Amino acid sequence: MSGDERHAVMMDKVVPTAAAALAGVRDGATVLVGGFGVIQGWPASLLLALRARGARDLTVICNTPGVGPYSPQILAEAGQVRRLVSTYATYPGRPTPMADGIRDGTLTLELVPQGTLAERARAGGAGIPAFYTPVGAGTEVARGKETRRFGGREHVLETAIRADVALIRAEVADRLGNLTYRRGSRNFNPIFATAADVTIAEVDEIVAPGAIAPEAVVTPGISVDRVVRSEHPIDDALLRDLRRRYGAAIPVDPHTAGDGPPRLPPDLVARKAALLLRDGEYVNLGLGLPTLVSSYVAAERAIVLHAENGLLGYGPLVEEGQEDFHLYNAGGQLVRLVPGASFFDSAAAFAMVRSGRVGTVVLGALQVSQAGDLANWNVPETGAGGIGGAMDLAAGRARVIVVMFHTTRAGEPKLVERCAYPLTAPACVSTVVTDLAVIDIDAGGFLLRELAPGVAVEDVRARTGASLRVSADLREMRFT
Repeated sequence: MSGDERHAVMMDKVVPTAAAALAGVRDGATVLVGGFGVIQGWPASLLLALRARGARDLTVICNTPGVGPYSPQILAEAGQVRRLVSTYATYPGRPTPMADGIRDGTLTLELVPQGTLAERARAGGAGIPAFYTPVGAGTEVARGKETRRFGGREHVLETAIRADVALIRAEVADRLGNLTYRRGSRNFNPIFATAADVTIAEVDEIVAPGAIAPEAVVTPGISVDRVVRSEHPIDDALLRDLRRRYGAAIPVDPHTAGDGPPRLPPDLVARKAALLLRDGEYVNLGLGLPTLVSSYVAAERAIVLHAENGLLGYGPLVEEGQEDFHLYNAGGQLVRLVPGASFFDSAAAFAMVRSGRVGTVVLGALQVSQAGDLANWNVPETGAGGIGGAMDLAAGRARVIVVMFHTTRAGEPKLVERCAYPLTAPACVSTVVTDLAVIDIDAGGFLLRELAPGVAVEDVRARTGASLRVSADLREMRFT
């Protein structure tokens, strides 16, 4: 046996089963779980084996607890989770074991902004105990935390995350633990790999050392302790279900409460917002109505779309028959790539926003105040809500455009003097596009710039919960 062969044998990290890979995971363990969306990219074999192992009182740290039989929800369903640290906790209209546990008090919750979660894990992997961030300043996230001003802005002190074990998902591993990922599925996996005492990678394929080109390695083997081949690959039936549920546009019903003026349908609201984007800029699209904007960014325009899961350069939602499960936007919708696209992890994605590289962010909202305050993550009486990436996106240096319906389903104004709901970020919104109007926000408050066809100034004023000035050059909306 040559020296190279002996080295490969001595450093071999492959274990035969998921159950064997979890050796040593005990009650009370803190577990990082890679993955991004509601259903995408879970280390399913490892989660199922952890449930079978029966370890209890677990602290689970993940971007979202997801849904379904391959997600971290199965651990809560078995009564094994004591604490959840996540950017989302509940999903409207979709009951889950995690949500049930939060509601009945058997499971405690810490909600963390998405980019802060990535950065806390990266700090834990880098041996950095804490850092300051502008994300969450002036919101409930900052409550009880040390704050400090840098460059005239308030920043919040956040502590690093370090776990006992990390369960991550990759595409290919060699026997030394070097990992590659497919397309947009890096998300939190490379970050979480560095932030645990024991990192276990579930992969689709295991190859010999040297079979992965050194420059193609994303997670070096030094960060990986055990490798196991997936025992639960995604089958055709699940792919068909994913295509049905996540491969098409989000159904967004117009708000038509009571009598009133004609309102724009969601596609025209999205089309109008797309026209406000500037050539030559990088743009992030939030969840809900904003995701529709990608289908109205003309191919000839010099606009590059950015997603928090680690994707730069995507286009419209994909057509049936052309889906790639590993190619999705931050809303979990399957999308198409455009020439020049690139992939990276979620920490890098949020660094692009906080540093000002992303020029415009398009977000949905529950309420927007006349001072430009944004509330879009929680209606307290409905549950714990979900912060997601909105706080990070709103706290960056980008121009923030809000795309939303002008009123709630009950006809209550969403443009208000002061937000009654918990803030996402203070004084961040510059423009609001609704199904009735385009409104700018400046030092004087709301300024009406454009009206939807068939809508009068008084129609908008009657449905706005604050003073509304009218621009001297007020005009009807154009969609081309």
